Amino acid sequence: MPVPGSRPRRLLLVVDAPSLLHRNHHARAHTAITDRSGRPAWALHGMLRQILEAIDGFAPDAVIFGLDDRTASVRSDLYPAYKAGRADKDAALVDQLERAGALLDALGLATLTPPGLEADDVSASGARWARDHGWSCVIITSDRDAFAHISNHTQVLRLINGGISASPLLNPDRLQALYGVAAEHYLDFAALRGDASDNLPGVSGIGEKTAAILLTQVGSMSSVWADVDHNEGRAVAATLDSWAAETGARRMGATVVRRLTVPQARERYDFNVRIMSGHEDLDLGLTPDVPGTPGLLPLDPDRVHKVVGFLNVETTTSLAIRVLSTDPASAALR
Repeated sequence: MPVPGSRPRRLLLVVDAPSLLHRNHHARAHTAITDRSGRPAWALHGMLRQILEAIDGFAPDAVIFGLDDRTASVRSDLYPAYKAGRADKDAALVDQLERAGALLDALGLATLTPPGLEADDVSASGARWARDHGWSCVIITSDRDAFAHISNHTQVLRLINGGISASPLLNPDRLQALYGVAAEHYLDFAALRGDASDNLPGVSGIGEKTAAILLTQVGSMSSVWADVDHNEGRAVAATLDSWAAETGARRMGATVVRRLTVPQARERYDFNVRIMSGHEDLDLGLTPDVPGTPGLLPLDPDRVHKVVGFLNVETTTSLAIRVLSTDPASAALR
C-alpha cells in the first residue's frame, strides 16, 4: 500500500464502515470470534483490525466512519427497486452492523449516520470537507461509487481480497489507467454504465468501454447532451468516427448517437446520476481546532484498552493502543 510521506496538509481518513463489516463478516466468519459478552464479533474485529493497519500506514489526523441509516432510505423511497435482489443479511452480520456505531463512539472515533442516507454520502461529504478545509483525504471502501470523489486532494483505498496491504490506492492517474476515464467524469461514466449491485440499469447499449471512449473523446456528458439536443449529435458522431479512423477501430458514431436518442435514454442517465450522487453537504461534526473532540487522533490509551479489550483479542488490543494513542505524522509539521 502506498503511504503518503511528509505532507503540508493534514489528512482525514473516511471509512465506509458497512462496506468493511460486510467483507469481514464473510471473510472471518470461520474464526467465530465473540466478545466478552459472548456476542459475535468477527466482523467488528476484522473492520477494526483493518482500520488500525490503515491508521498505522497513513497516520491520519482525524478519522470518521460513515454508517447507513438502517431505518429509512431516501433512495429506496425514490426507487423501490433500489438494491433489490440482494440476499438477506445473516443475523450475525445484522447484529454487528447495529453495534458498530456504539463501539466506534466509545473509542472516541467520529461516526455519522445521516438520516435516510448511507455511508457513501459521508464519504462524499468527507471529500468535500477536506477540500474546503485544506486537508487531504483518503476514503476506505470496497464500493466503486467512491471513485466519483477522487481528485488531487482525495484518494480511494478500494478494499479487495488480501486486505489493506494488497488493496489499490486510487488517485486520478490510476483511475484513468484502470477505467480509461478522467476522475471528474467518473459519475457520468457510472450513470451510463449503471450498477448491477444497486439494481440500476445503465443506458441501453452503452457499456463500460463505449462510455469511456465517449467521455474521453467528447468530454463531459453535459457536452454530449448539448450536441444531441441542438445538433442532432453530429459533432459527437464525427468525433467518435475520427477516433475510430485514427485507431483502426470500428466506426461507432452513428450507433452511439442513436442509442443516446432512443426514448428513456436521457431519463435513465439523469435518474442514475440522481441516485448515484453522494450528498456533499452533511455536517460531519469535525472540529479539528478543539483537542479531544471525537475523530481526532491520538486517543486516550486507557479508553482504547477498555473498549478494544472487550472484543477479546489481546494482539488487537495491543496494536490499537500503539496506533491510536500515537501523535499523527503531521504533528511534527505544526
